[in-house]
Amino acid sequence: MTSELYRQASAVIEQRGLLLDAAQQRALHRLADWLQARLLPPGWLRRTPRGAYFYGEVGRGKSLLLDSLFAFAPVPEKRRVHVHALLQEVQQRSLGYLGQADPLIKVAEDLAAEARLLFFDEFHVHDIGDAILLGRLLEQLLKHDCILLFSSNFEPSGLCQNPLYHSRFKPFATMLSKQCLVLRMDDGCDYRPLSTQHWGRYLQGPASLLEAQLKELPAHSAIELGRRTVSVCGMDETRLWLDFSELCQQPLASADYLLLCQRFRLIVVSAMPAMASLTLDEQQRWVNFVDIAYDANTELWLQADESLAVICADSSHGDFARTRSRLAQLQPQVAMVET
Repeated sequence: MTSELYRQASAVIEQRGLLLDAAQQRALHRLADWLQARLLPPGWLRRTPRGAYFYGEVGRGKSLLLDSLFAFAPVPEKRRVHVHALLQEVQQRSLGYLGQADPLIKVAEDLAAEARLLFFDEFHVHDIGDAILLGRLLEQLLKHDCILLFSSNFEPSGLCQNPLYHSRFKPFATMLSKQCLVLRMDDGCDYRPLSTQHWGRYLQGPASLLEAQLKELPAHSAIELGRRTVSVCGMDETRLWLDFSELCQQPLASADYLLLCQRFRLIVVSAMPAMASLTLDEQQRWVNFVDIAYDANTELWLQADESLAVICADSSHGDFARTRSRLAQLQPQVAMVET
């Protein structure tokens, strides 16, 4: 039987001119049935999983399906959050409970009181400190009977893949597997590169190509980010231009990228290097920055001498597939070479 949630969610997707493939329809049916059951009063004959963990390959529409369900879920108190923003929020909220036995428990109580349904989009963890913090937070939220939705490129057991730390996160991964409906999106087409919606530009050619397009941007020497000074090529109230080396080849944190994407509508990154030439830490910063910019709808312009395919080739980062898929939505612009 087709649930009302499925009908509403699929209708709004069709109104956007999108046609779900067979795998997406099956997944939406399963998720809608689960959520509708989860919202019923508890009964001793029924044990509905407390959350849903939806994972699979990049660009398969996981966020699209969960966004549509989230929009029609008849829950007044609900929130959609991204991992980087959530970590920053938890750390800031914890400052208000300094001196108490476990500030994280208080923060979880506050979050649970504010939203019964929490949607964690693009859920992933790489840093062990972040992984333990998120694991303990999710444990507390489940104790408060929050309904948790996750989209991810990794199954729960694949989170925090670093072999040095994986065993420490394993109890939390096991908790997610036991407490959630774990549903894998079937493999298929990566729809992001086929999208006609672009969130920026990829300019292949010399930096002079940018200079011509940003000639009215006031020159600036630097911007302050916390305790660090970052050199920039230019900026005004809504636009920032800086080299890749300043953005990712010094120890900036996700909190710094959040600040930049909150402040600037357009961020221009020039002198892009090949990912294969970077350290894993530098690649991780780039992955984090792209995630944050994409989620914040910050327009992104990139400039490099080589094509995007060459820049992205042979990355050694295990989570780079999502980044490559997102960058494929940048509008290509190639400089004409005079002969």
